[in-house]
Amino acid sequence: MDREREHIIADKTMLQVARATSMVFTPFSIPFLSFLVLFLFSYLRIMPIQYKLIVLGIVYCFTILTPTITIFLFRKINGFARQELSERKKRYVPILLTIISYVFCLLMMRRLNIPWYMTGIILVSLVVSIICIAVNLKWKLSEHMAGIGGVIGGLVSFSALFGYNPVGWLCLFILIAGILGSARIVLGHHTLGEVLSGFAVGLICALLVLHPMMNLLFRVFLF
Repeated sequence: MDREREHIIADKTMLQVARATSMVFTPFSIPFLSFLVLFLFSYLRIMPIQYKLIVLGIVYCFTILTPTITIFLFRKINGFARQELSERKKRYVPILLTIISYVFCLLMMRRLNIPWYMTGIILVSLVVSIICIAVNLKWKLSEHMAGIGGVIGGLVSFSALFGYNPVGWLCLFILIAGILGSARIVLGHHTLGEVLSGFAVGLICALLVLHPMMNLLFRVFLF
């Protein structure tokens, strides 16, 4: 009995840790956290505080606040529980709402003449969302893992752009990626293949859009 009780407690603890990990590293938070890290730990910290607050405010409104509110309203109107949105057929509208919000964010940042490498963070998120909704027609990718894959791709790209050593940050976020992927599997939201595929999509998109060797494509198509 004691051993069985220990197993039950361990399973509950694992589920709680998995839920907390998924909530902290939700795809909505990734762009905002990326900008926050740039403004705190890169040379961009020398920018005026007013400028940083404006950029962070725009990113927060269009990548966290607006998608959260619109998806919440969508759930309430249709009577869906939060867990039901993990079903493939019910993911189209939430992802589409996120895409629309990211498009407005991209246009707003473009209008304010924000540098391409900062606007590129939103572009990566937008491209990943479009790929996810397209793949979702036949299969299901992990948006959580796509987000963390984008972060790792962004670290590699910005290290080449700004000339810093990314090893410490890479070790941290690769560890986080492993924990997050395990959490998504433990919660039963994704299989191993969906987790790895999501990570690969985020990583490749970030490298193609943000890496200095590829930014010519970014400028040709958007500017």
